[in-house]
Amino acid sequence: MHLPNDDHDPEPPDPGQLDPAVLTALLARHGWRRRGGMAGRYARWTPPGAAEGTTSLLVPQSRALPDSVDLLAEALTALTRSASPSAREVLVGLAVPSDEIRWRREVPDAAAGAAVWTAQEQLRAGARAMLLAGVLGTHGRAGYYGARHRKQAEAFLDRVLVGPAPGGRQLTAYIPVAGGRSAVTTLQRALHAARDATDYQRATGGMEAFEAAVELGVCHELVESLIGLVRGTEGIRVALEWSPAAGAPKGFAGRPEPVEFSPGDLPALQQAAERYVRDEPSLPVRITGTVVRLRREQPGGPGAARLRVLAGADVAQVRVALDEDSYRIAGNAHLVGLPIRVSGRLESRGGFRRITGATGVTPVQVDDAERDRLLKSLHENLDFFEEACGGT
Repeated sequence: MHLPNDDHDPEPPDPGQLDPAVLTALLARHGWRRRGGMAGRYARWTPPGAAEGTTSLLVPQSRALPDSVDLLAEALTALTRSASPSAREVLVGLAVPSDEIRWRREVPDAAAGAAVWTAQEQLRAGARAMLLAGVLGTHGRAGYYGARHRKQAEAFLDRVLVGPAPGGRQLTAYIPVAGGRSAVTTLQRALHAARDATDYQRATGGMEAFEAAVELGVCHELVESLIGLVRGTEGIRVALEWSPAAGAPKGFAGRPEPVEFSPGDLPALQQAAERYVRDEPSLPVRITGTVVRLRREQPGGPGAARLRVLAGADVAQVRVALDEDSYRIAGNAHLVGLPIRVSGRLESRGGFRRITGATGVTPVQVDDAERDRLLKSLHENLDFFEEACGGT
């Protein structure tokens, strides 16, 4: 998830392919004002807060007009050169059809620069965590994901553009419709379900609504993001706008209602976050992974291995406790460039990063190319030999 800037902004669209209705919708969304024009042919738009005489855009009503492409090209050029922050937002929305999520935090006024910087970082961190929760929800429902699916979710966030966060109060994220709409719809459902569950808990003291809300995408990660965004503020507001090029998905309102949370919601949210971690069960797994580290306290006896997971669990690495025989098998497999297979339970404690009750530790044959790669990795980490051979 990164910030659009002069070096990394997407390229503006081809004027010959641009739909004037999409440009008009984005201008209106981002505060541009219509100032007249020829009815049925053109509309003149000025940026928000513009004084009289400010440069304006002349946007055709339809591509059927003979000079529509020229006018659209001139409008795009004017947007590119405009100093208005809203012009940049319009260009981002045009370049990549995206759904927009806007966060607004009501933070106290702060004169000191350090306080403003902190507020901006809190807003960015909370927004990123919320988007991550939405992406995690597309991989199946869980009250607590921990390390599961995190690598894939974080990779997706690299495709998300975010705008500036002036004063730590407002932030907009642009989520590409292609490949990203399922995350947005999951997050939209989950936020409203979290709001309803919070209201229920505050009214009755019961947590049943939070339990049911898991099926709608509410999870520990989402609730923690809300806690981080609300803490230290007078409240937050999350609003969604669908891509005008793609329109609203089936089953969703064209203009979704914003969702708001306040400091009074924090006790319910904190209780839910703790409950989701506590109640998420461990999972039986049979994983295949390469040994990246071995450690035990003395030359003989049990030890532990860290594995890079190749198959069998939706995590990047796990730690496995091994008895003496299994430890020796794991060490030998690594020294000859082979992964191992192991069965056990993936524990929720620690974020699904640990396997307990390991059994059936067995080397797994791989093709020559993969074996050569594993051996090269071993030789690049020669200090591993001491641990692999039983050192402390």
